Amino acid sequence: MSQPPEPRHWTHIESKHGPHMMIFRPRYDTLRNPRTDEVFQRLVLETPDWVNVVALTPERELLVVRQYRFGTSSITTEIPGGVIDPGEEHAAAAERELREETGYTSASWTYLGCVQPNPAFHTNLCHHWLALDAVRTHELELDSGEDIVIDRLPLDSIPERIRSGEIRHALVLTALSHVIDLRLGNRTAR
Repeated sequence: MSQPPEPRHWTHIESKHGPHMMIFRPRYDTLRNPRTDEVFQRLVLETPDWVNVVALTPERELLVVRQYRFGTSSITTEIPGGVIDPGEEHAAAAERELREETGYTSASWTYLGCVQPNPAFHTNLCHHWLALDAVRTHELELDSGEDIVIDRLPLDSIPERIRSGEIRHALVLTALSHVIDLRLGNRTAR
């Protein structure tokens, strides 16, 4: 059986930027479809990279943040994370976000890799980090636009919380999948 052909890149004709919109900047790319030769305009959101942290306490509890999310008008259960500041390395951003959002710090960090949040129209990556033996060392340092409640959840309760819909943020799930078996609930923390 022969291999299917590789998809082809679309020919870029031009790009026009829209206004900065706090967490992204719209870009309108004009491209030519290599299959049909038709010209299309596509929206791209130029977005800074993000980071999130799977932080486990010495008692093997997962640190989570609960907060109101504007897109869904709901309270979500997530892991700490946020935008990487300009010029900041993702490792430093992970440490900063954990400390600012939870007051916890860790001396044991492992990079879990990164994912493309939505390559259909976002330009960024989300970097996943694991922080082991996280302990409370600071007060929260929340931005004026944040209102966060911290909780510690038993690690073995996480798969059921995902199945029940309590935890459903896609980037949180991808980070957690590097640390535990989300299907069976087996404790496989690295």
